[in-house]
Amino acid sequence: MTLVTSYEQPNTSVAEPFPLCLERQLGAVVSPAGTQFALWAPTADKVTLRLFTHGSMGERGDALIGQYPMHPQTDGSWVYDFADNKHGVYYDFLIHRECGSIDRVADPWARAAGVNGRRSMVVDLPRTDPEGWDHDHMPEIPLSQTIVWETHVGDFSNDPAGGFPKSHRGKYLAFTDADTSLDGHPDFPTGIAYLKRLGVTAVQLMPLHDYGSVDETTCNRYNWGYDPVNYNVPEGSYATNPYDGAVRIRECKQMVQALHDAGFKVIMDVVYNHMFSPDNWFERSVPEYFLRRKPNGALANGSSCGCDMATERAMFRRFVVESVTYWAREYHIDGFRFDLMGLIDVDTMNAVRAALDEIPERGRDIIMYGEPWAAGASAPLPGTVLADKKGLRLLDKRIGHFCDTTRDTIKGHVFYSNRPGFVNGGEHATARKIRQAVNAWRTSPRPEGEAGQIVQYVSAHDDLTLWDKLCASIRGEAAAAVAASNGSDRVESSAVARAAVTSGIYDARPLNEEERVAVRRIMAANRMAAGIILTSAGLPFMLSGEEFARTKYGNEDSYDSSHELNWLDWNHAYQMRDMIDYYARLIALRKENPDWFDAQRRIVTTPGDELVFRVNGYAVFANPEDTPIAINVADIAVAGDGWSNKQWCAVLSSDQMGVTIDAGDGDYIVVPPHTFAIWQLR
Repeated sequence: MTLVTSYEQPNTSVAEPFPLCLERQLGAVVSPAGTQFALWAPTADKVTLRLFTHGSMGERGDALIGQYPMHPQTDGSWVYDFADNKHGVYYDFLIHRECGSIDRVADPWARAAGVNGRRSMVVDLPRTDPEGWDHDHMPEIPLSQTIVWETHVGDFSNDPAGGFPKSHRGKYLAFTDADTSLDGHPDFPTGIAYLKRLGVTAVQLMPLHDYGSVDETTCNRYNWGYDPVNYNVPEGSYATNPYDGAVRIRECKQMVQALHDAGFKVIMDVVYNHMFSPDNWFERSVPEYFLRRKPNGALANGSSCGCDMATERAMFRRFVVESVTYWAREYHIDGFRFDLMGLIDVDTMNAVRAALDEIPERGRDIIMYGEPWAAGASAPLPGTVLADKKGLRLLDKRIGHFCDTTRDTIKGHVFYSNRPGFVNGGEHATARKIRQAVNAWRTSPRPEGEAGQIVQYVSAHDDLTLWDKLCASIRGEAAAAVAASNGSDRVESSAVARAAVTSGIYDARPLNEEERVAVRRIMAANRMAAGIILTSAGLPFMLSGEEFARTKYGNEDSYDSSHELNWLDWNHAYQMRDMIDYYARLIALRKENPDWFDAQRRIVTTPGDELVFRVNGYAVFANPEDTPIAINVADIAVAGDGWSNKQWCAVLSSDQMGVTIDAGDGDYIVVPPHTFAIWQLR
């Protein structure tokens, strides 16, 4: 059956030029009746299903089991049925075109795969469930008490000093090691035990789906994983056996189960905006349909990867909706972070939200948020509205987004690393914005939505770590000199590394007085940034290791750098345990006060650039200046405070320089320079 004989030229004027398969289950589906294979390939002349004993040609004993001509259907799909359970059998398809060409394709809808995802695998999913999986459930943590900690599966446990079993380092199973500790320091926890000490309530995992930039046979490279090959298959390099498609599924479930048992939500980073290569299983199945193309036929490149996915097309929208809900149902994922959400259309995002809501009992509690931007312009079909900042108003109110305006207000311009923000020298230029940021921008001239939609953060896997940014801006003379010599005002990564490391800030050698002053200043800025994020309205988010001054030595895009550069340095965490304790106290206060999530902040007007605001029974002070500030307690009073029997008491201070904040009985609260403090009315 040939439905379209000419597919060589892009068709960007017709949204759906082929019959749509919107009802039939696609992929390899195991049921009591047997196993059905279904592939949507409306432009094929014929399709051949091939079954194999192993997942790749290079494996010993690999053999072709058989070849089976599939049967065409009126919805553009091709099917073949077996009466038996084919669990563990590997397969692919040969798509024959009327012109005589043949495309080999793995299954875009596959739920399991062999090594490196080159062949799909039939999986009877209940066989992959770990013991007790039926009783696994989302921790009962309301959105108002959710604090997100972003990490990479490998980064979490690759450090040999972390106390993880060697076979678990960099693997899903490291999350099942409940009682790991730092080598030589049994009282300092790592891994899951460390997360309990820190107090965060949700772990966001960088992409778990099968990606193409790491050879799973050797696992000798590092990558963040933003290059999907098989969306519905867990990544094999994180499994103890990447050759067996069932092992990676079981171990991924074990990871989720262990995090749930420890009290953490699990949020998955998903990448539906592009794929690893334009030559992917979707494109091979239906050429010129799944990828966005410009009118001249060139591939759209809003992702900077040269292969933007056409989420607005009905069949890929169907896929995205089913894929997200599959991970939620089968792997018990509690939330989803959408990479470059600004390339995904609004209708698809809302369809995902609606589908998640239909999951019994837990669906409406599943978190959704994404990046409301893209790397460049794309080429969606006419009439498509993308979920970028212009499209945010059209999204469901329970779809959130990262707030880069908060990020840049607090620490300075993300691309110009020597440019400061409120905490690191730019307080005068950002004083007005910081007062809007803590209220989730609800009172700004350009509000970004409700408080629950605003992801408040200062660092993520992209760009410089918070520590590196602060080093570059506060201790940035060397960096600025390098930039100037290049005729630029942008500070490049190498210059940041020079400012951060060769100045003695992060290395082990003794510091001179100038360097000690710089370190104290950077530490103070770090603590202040954390304080602002964790007392602001919205959803607090942090990069793993931010709480112990994580550095990547100035590398602002370490997606394919070494394991060593990216892993969590547990020895350094031990050295910075005072800062960890400070973060832990902030996090505890946030959890104890869930109303901070969306309560309106009462901003106190001050003559300087400091930030002072009232949130219910607490007063928050951030003094980024070089001189102390004195705040009249009358200025932070509201009706009903009952001054006759109450007073303001200090409950937390970032100051670590020997200055004590005395509550006293006076009329003023004094906050030292470069200090963040919280006072409570008692």
